[in-house]
Amino acid sequence: MPIHSEITSCENQLYTAIRNNDIALLDLLLHDDLLFHPPNGVVVTKAIDLETYASGNVKVSAITASELQISPIADTAVVSVRISLAGTYLGQPMDGDFRYLRIWKKFAESWQVIAGSCIQL
Repeated sequence: MPIHSEITSCENQLYTAIRNNDIALLDLLLHDDLLFHPPNGVVVTKAIDLETYASGNVKVSAITASELQISPIADTAVVSVRISLAGTYLGQPMDGDFRYLRIWKKFAESWQVIAGSCIQL
């Protein structure tokens, strides 16, 4: 399968995991050493991200992706995507459009997110 198709599939799995609060799938898609910067600039690790979902502090009711761009570089892929989100974070509305930058890396037979960032548009 071409890398663009593989990454598009991974991205779609990630959106499904986020929308369904699927901790097991998120655990598979995120690398153990993940570093992520949300719009507030803090550093989020995989453990922090999974705990945020597991605790119910994040609830996503809708997620729509557009403007997906994939740049393959050897065994990695840099992804830029616009995401429209609806949901809550710590009980407060979390609605809007965001631009995500994610780096996927291939390990053995699976792709995992190793880094990412997000800004609100």
